[in-house]
Amino acid sequence: MRRFRNFLVFFALFVILAPAAGAQMGKSLSVAAGTPEDKALSEIYGAPDGPEKIALLDKFMADYGKGDLELLADQLYVQSYLAQKNYAKVYEYGDKALTLDPENFAVAVNMVHAADEQGDTPRLFDEGQKVAAIVTRYKESPPPEGVPADRASSQKGEALKGAQGDIGYVQYAMINAAYKTADLAGRAGLLERYVSAFPDSNYTLNAREQTAIAYQQAQNRPKMVAAAQSVLAPDSNNVSMLLLLADAWCNDPQQLDNAAANAQKVIELLGQAKKPDNMADDGWQKQVSLQKRLAYSSLGEVNVNKNRNQQAVDAFKQASPLLKSDTFSYAQNQYRLGFTLAKMQRIPEARMALTEVVSLNTPYKQRAQETLNKIGGAVSRTGRKSS
Repeated sequence: MRRFRNFLVFFALFVILAPAAGAQMGKSLSVAAGTPEDKALSEIYGAPDGPEKIALLDKFMADYGKGDLELLADQLYVQSYLAQKNYAKVYEYGDKALTLDPENFAVAVNMVHAADEQGDTPRLFDEGQKVAAIVTRYKESPPPEGVPADRASSQKGEALKGAQGDIGYVQYAMINAAYKTADLAGRAGLLERYVSAFPDSNYTLNAREQTAIAYQQAQNRPKMVAAAQSVLAPDSNNVSMLLLLADAWCNDPQQLDNAAANAQKVIELLGQAKKPDNMADDGWQKQVSLQKRLAYSSLGEVNVNKNRNQQAVDAFKQASPLLKSDTFSYAQNQYRLGFTLAKMQRIPEARMALTEVVSLNTPYKQRAQETLNKIGGAVSRTGRKSS
């Protein structure tokens, strides 16, 4: 994406023209044409990014660096140092500029660029949240004094439209950094920060869903349940979150009925679901089949915990075939099936299911082996019990 290179000030022959109030995020600055300041700015703009431009900026700051011209120089420092990849200086002068003009959208976006290029995720989120706050305050700001409300609204709309590319870049940079975070609890925390900063973005729903999934994988059940329920509050038919809670609750004696209700609701919703226009037919069928079989697996586990073993086995067998595309879920389902068959003293069938689980590298491998040991060992590829 193109780096944001404008200062929210507009030059014509190196004259900074002040646009109408309310048409931008940040201060409007002006310099009269033909003045010494205008001449110095012309030299700065003509110089390549590097030591020569920095020297000219240093001289400009020494000669004219007061008030709005100090802010302008700080902005120019930010741009030049970003082009040189001197990120420490970007942050130094960016902080100075934002102290002078807290609503300076351009500087805040350039600081996000610096953190993104540097791979500094904590800084990226700090700077990204500043961008979000600037945009929010701008959206909520009243019309400037003396500007009719309809004119101010039109100017604001144009400014926000012009900023969409940079807002989209900031959102993508933040969400991408969160998804790349290996620490699951840390990832969930970053996703929560993203949702707080950009509650209405194109990435927000997925970020909220991935927050719940990250907490599930981190085995933080209370936060996972809270995150999933927060998604379901405005959208009670969210299949992913219904499945997540069904799986979380299917072994909880206090939540078995809720788990069964969620799983059954998923099956009903999938029976009525329509393929999105942007999804291929085969991809849609695979998704629906996988989700339906996850629901059956949770239903099976509920039945196990209600001592309805044959119903459980039937559900697990319905879940098995297309779960093979998801190794973890397949191993989980086959372990549940094998364990239930062992409870029913259907030992040969139990051995077959559990032996398959042992062959898969998942968290269920050890549990399946322990169950096999209790019922007398695994089954070889020829179908005979191994010693």
